[in-house]
Amino acid sequence: MGKKLRLMRVVGIFGVGAIALLSCSPALANLSKISFDLSQISPEGLVGPADGGRSLRYEFCIPRSAEHQAEVQALNPAIEFYPHSPGRIRCSAAQILCMGETHSPNWRETLLNLAQLDYVERIDEFYGE
Repeated sequence: MGKKLRLMRVVGIFGVGAIALLSCSPALANLSKISFDLSQISPEGLVGPADGGRSLRYEFCIPRSAEHQAEVQALNPAIEFYPHSPGRIRCSAAQILCMGETHSPNWRETLLNLAQLDYVERIDEFYGE
C-alpha cells in the first residue's frame, strides 16, 4: 500500500511554515520515468486539437526474456515488441524495444503501471518517420 502525502509543520530561524514531505506513492515516484507531458493527452488518449487528435506513441526497453515480455503484455496486450531494433531510445543488445500508444480507455493507468516496473528505466515519446 502506498504512503500518503503528509504535511509537516517546520519551525526554523525563518519562523513557522509548512512544507510537503514527499513520502509519495510508488506510482508518483515512478512518474519521472515518463519523459513526456501527460497533461497534453486527453482522457481518450489523444493529443492535438479536438477535431484532429492523434494517439501518442511511446517506447521503452525491457530485458530480453519471455518472462518480462509476458509481464508487459499482461499490463497491455497491445504492446508491440521489436527484438531487432534499438529504437530511438537505444535499447541495448540485452534488451527488447517495446512500443505502445495512448489511444485506449486506460492509457494513463497502463503508463503508470509500466513505469512501476523496476526494469523499465524510462518511457519516451516515439516520433515515427
